[in-house]
Amino acid sequence: MRYVSLNYNYSPDFTTSQSWLDRVKAYNGILTSLARQHEVISIKQIGYNGVCLHEGVEHHFTDFEKKTWFPVRLNKFISDLQPDIVVVQGLHKPLQVVLLRLLLNKKVKIIAHHHAERPFTGIKKYAQRLADKFINAYLFASRDMGLDWVKRGNLASAQKIHEVMEVSSVFYPVDKNVALSKTNASGNLVFLWVGRLNENKDPLTVLKAFLRYIDHEPSARLYMIYHTDELLPQINHLLSGHRNKNSVKLIGRVPNSELLYWYNSADFILSGSHYEGSGTAVCEAMSCGCIPVITDIFSFRMITDNGQCGFLYEPGNEDALLAVLLNTPQLNRQQKRAKCLEYFRSNLSFDAIARRIDQIVASL
Repeated sequence: MRYVSLNYNYSPDFTTSQSWLDRVKAYNGILTSLARQHEVISIKQIGYNGVCLHEGVEHHFTDFEKKTWFPVRLNKFISDLQPDIVVVQGLHKPLQVVLLRLLLNKKVKIIAHHHAERPFTGIKKYAQRLADKFINAYLFASRDMGLDWVKRGNLASAQKIHEVMEVSSVFYPVDKNVALSKTNASGNLVFLWVGRLNENKDPLTVLKAFLRYIDHEPSARLYMIYHTDELLPQINHLLSGHRNKNSVKLIGRVPNSELLYWYNSADFILSGSHYEGSGTAVCEAMSCGCIPVITDIFSFRMITDNGQCGFLYEPGNEDALLAVLLNTPQLNRQQKRAKCLEYFRSNLSFDAIARRIDQIVASL
């Protein structure tokens, strides 16, 4: 079977094939796994033209129409590849998908893979409803998230919605002593934050609860890794003069490869997110055995098997997070870690996602 993965977005800042492959390695692993059983072609518009074979996947880089709503040349190129399945990455290019459907053989199935997009409103909402008539299946990290699109009227029914993780992780467990020698993390219980410091990620709620938690567990430590710092002034103000400020370490940006050692140094991954399309950092942490302490939102329910692999608390609720944190010292961490790793392998890994996509395709 021939799969074609299609991304309509134009990313001119990427001027080599390798730069783009490095950028999307958390998704490309899914294509690699599919390529073990199928022919897989990936199409992406960047500031470079060329073809390369990478881990069994044939990558075509183009800059046909760039930002146009009517990608005639690109869609014709895809049609000429004679795919059996086209996986469109993202739900925010509905008109492009409608035009693609008109060019494809009627037997070709179109699957739309959700990547954190919010449902359109206004006139664009009707474009998504039109495209829905031409799409055979939707992949959402959480079925409940897809049902929300139905509830809002952007999709016609729940019948096409399938629960499939958006991305996976290239990281893996390593000996904790080796990891600690790289990070120099310390603490009886090590907590890790990885993400932007913005309002949606809500680091302030997490920090306030953690600083209170230190009164009960003074040997715990929180390390914060972030690549944007929107709320850093407020965080510094909160920590300044606080009696427990030394329990929080602001690490800032680190090279992606070093996250392997940070995830393996930590016992728990913390998140305060109010919305996530999936939860890349949490998925990466779980692949290394980190236990999630994260918000009770659609995608995080799925990623933790409804809390069986971690702990869920109400977004923005400092007291609820504190109550969860107070239970962590008594937790059988080895047992919970093993459960995280097993759930990751069977549901969140590249191979697991590829198997699920194959099952969905077989049902269409």
